[in-house]
Amino acid sequence: MARLPRLQLAGCAQHVIQRGNNRAACFYHAADYRTYLAFLLDAALQHQVAVHAFVLMTNHVHLLVTPADEQGISLMMQALGRKYVQYFNVTYG
Repeated sequence: MARLPRLQLAGCAQHVIQRGNNRAACFYHAADYRTYLAFLLDAALQHQVAVHAFVLMTNHVHLLVTPADEQGISLMMQALGRKYVQYFNVTYG
């Protein structure tokens, strides 16, 4: 069964969870966490999403974010995912 569409409202804070593929580890070393946060900052600024809080676990991430427009979170997460996956694959093969 397909997932129901998410409600996306500009100016409304949302809790976002991002998990590793098959719940595998996303972060192995301190440099991975720093890189993810740098990419998050870039994507948040580019797509006008305020990041209020974050928790980086070894295999998933929690974010509390507020978008300036309805597509902000989706675009931010897509940009962040593409960039971090490339970094991760290059770094760990």
